[in-house]
Amino acid sequence: MTRISRVALTVLLTVGLAAPAWAQAVTQADIQRLQDNAFLAERDITTLRSRDASRASQLEAELDDLKDEVIYLKVKLRKDRSLTRTEFGDVRDRIDSLRSRATTSNASNDPGTVNRSPNYDTGRSNTNTNSDSRRPLPRGAVEVPSGTELDARLQTQLNSGTAQVEDRFEATTLQDTTADGRVAIPAGSVLRGVVSSVEPATRTNRTAKMTVTFDQVTIGGRDYPMRGTVTQALEGEGIKGDIGKAGAGAAIGGILGAVLGGGKGALLGVLIGGGGTIAATEGKEIDLPQGTVFRVRLDSPLQVQAR
Repeated sequence: MTRISRVALTVLLTVGLAAPAWAQAVTQADIQRLQDNAFLAERDITTLRSRDASRASQLEAELDDLKDEVIYLKVKLRKDRSLTRTEFGDVRDRIDSLRSRATTSNASNDPGTVNRSPNYDTGRSNTNTNSDSRRPLPRGAVEVPSGTELDARLQTQLNSGTAQVEDRFEATTLQDTTADGRVAIPAGSVLRGVVSSVEPATRTNRTAKMTVTFDQVTIGGRDYPMRGTVTQALEGEGIKGDIGKAGAGAAIGGILGAVLGGGKGALLGVLIGGGGTIAATEGKEIDLPQGTVFRVRLDSPLQVQAR
């Protein structure tokens, strides 16, 4: 190799190793941070709604489009295994801008609230409103803590052989969930779920996998953003006949406790791992029939208007 060739090779290697930030590969962790920030934007808009419903609706429509773009980036990265920093940065900056506008509107409509600017890296915002750096709740609202578990009945069948990524489905809560001594999520509330990923069974890969999460709860006709992960799945047979009783929240809770405690009604043929990933154990497709009862864990606090 000539001296000129060696110098040229050295220059190329140096340029490759010193690639600027905009040229660095986007990872699934980056996409997850986008989703987390979009969720925080939903909370900002929820807080704004109690003060300026019109402005909140405008920002909500804009955020819906941004969430669709995040989903597009997620699917593109999964399929193509590459994504430019320019595409990623554009969506990130627009979400940050939306959060800034939502929090600025919150501050301008409430003289007692200090303006908050979103922090993309940590998912937190700077505030001096109280000693523990938590945003004061809107009037009439309660916060259901992260880690709270809900039991909800699947309204439609889910099967790994037919499900597609981003398919939506619904589940109905079976008992009241309380916070601060008030009913925060009444029995009969609707949880909106989404298929985050799915791997059907094949001849070479007989272990079907499917990840489902929940991103919204509807209470009394009003939608609230949430983040929930499935931790258990139970057959619906053990509680048949009791689910439809509107005022039987405590009774249904007792029945579910007995089912969970005794192991009866556990859904056979599947295992549920971290992040809500459901895996088949018998070399078949995952089949979750209508009526399957999910135990759903909140992965972040949920603010709602209490009854």
